[in-house]
Amino acid sequence: MKYIINGCLLFIFFLFATTCFGNSKNKTTISTKKKSIGLEIKTGADNYEFYLPLIKDKRVGIVTNQTGILSDKTHLVDFLLSKNISIKTIFAPEHGFRGTADAGEHVIDGKDSKTGLPIISLYGDNRKPKPEQLAGIDIMIFDLQDVGLRFYTYLSTLHYAMEACAENNIPLIILDRPNPNGNIVDGPILEKEFTSFVGMHPVPVLYGMTIGEYGQMINGKKWLQNGVQCKLTVIPCTNYNREMSYNLPVKPSPNLPNNQAINLYASLCLFEGTNVSVGRGTEKQFQIYGSPFLPRSDFSFVPKPNFGSKEPMHKNQICYGEDLTTVAKVNQLQLKWLLKAYKETSDKSKFFNPFFTKLTGTKKLQQQIETGTSEIEIRKSWKKGLNDFKEMRKKYLIY
Repeated sequence: MKYIINGCLLFIFFLFATTCFGNSKNKTTISTKKKSIGLEIKTGADNYEFYLPLIKDKRVGIVTNQTGILSDKTHLVDFLLSKNISIKTIFAPEHGFRGTADAGEHVIDGKDSKTGLPIISLYGDNRKPKPEQLAGIDIMIFDLQDVGLRFYTYLSTLHYAMEACAENNIPLIILDRPNPNGNIVDGPILEKEFTSFVGMHPVPVLYGMTIGEYGQMINGKKWLQNGVQCKLTVIPCTNYNREMSYNLPVKPSPNLPNNQAINLYASLCLFEGTNVSVGRGTEKQFQIYGSPFLPRSDFSFVPKPNFGSKEPMHKNQICYGEDLTTVAKVNQLQLKWLLKAYKETSDKSKFFNPFFTKLTGTKKLQQQIETGTSEIEIRKSWKKGLNDFKEMRKKYLIY
């Protein structure tokens, strides 16, 4: 059943949300697609009047990082403590609780210097909360800003958090946030044999859903281990629809510094499975690309160690390529830069590495590029999978 979260009908949502845990093992709170024009978007975190009653007098665990903030920039953890909510543990994804670790860098457990709360890393050897780490927790909150891409690992962290909660009979609340790549659905569908931490579900590279909607889909499709389902409640955004543009108030990770990088991330991240740099080690991460193996051009850069990339690809080497910092916003997975770089690279046998298949979720795209398949034909090969996915996801959409 869908409830309208708008104006005076917000009270209906409150009544429904506060009873969902007791009535069904896996019931999900769902909002409406009704659009509100001219009003400020409120994230799930800002709709605190609906989740505070659910966690009152409970011991709470939180999966969050630097993106878990309210509209006044107060961090969710600090806000909940100010409301006398008993927080037991913080669980941190890739890049850590404060979002300062490099991509792929091992994040260790620790203690938050501001609050003294224990922090458990969910990146590295421990990607799924263990039963002993959940001991004494009555309810979990998940609040991470996603960017709408299959290989962005916050999705995998959501999967494992839901799975651990389901297995330990702990309800989970997702505080929803807008998807900055909101309505884009594009790219190859991940094939099961290529499942990894950068791709856990049979979805396209860009899936056009918020993280709350995605959590509903994980539950509904029974993608968790052994088909378990989580007692899930989504606190939705209000005054939001997926056609809206949305500027993130803070960087979601160290190498996505601005809106341009977030918009180009899906297209340029495929270069991470090649010998081409995407600007790590510069101030234009995911807004430029280049390598020492591409032809000399008017544009070049030299990657050097910096915040977010201690050992960048092609460190201290001149990379030739393109500056995309001013290109218009893209509304699809853009292939032209990848195809151009492959065509122009000096040694095609060394262009791809095994990570490319993990990112794309299929061997087919690399084979198509290597055999000279046109972009039109490549896109045509995605069409059925994308249409099937769009039909499948309909029942999980909130906005």
